[in-house]
Amino acid sequence: MKFSVSEAIGSDDISRIERAMKSVDVDAKVDIDIDANSVSVDSWLMPEEFFVAFQDEDYSVRIIEG
Repeated sequence: MKFSVSEAIGSDDISRIERAMKSVDVDAKVDIDIDANSVSVDSWLMPEEFFVAFQDEDYSVRIIEG
């Protein structure tokens, strides 16, 4: 699944986003593309579950690939 992040992702956001995604699924594989402002998550869970984790960290995102 892939998420588009509305605000610019900085290098200081990487660990924060990874931690948020791992709080949903500890085994999730997280790939953050700073240039594209996108986050890819490889997990068996539904995208909506990760969407909530983004909101909890005050990131505005939309699902661009389920």
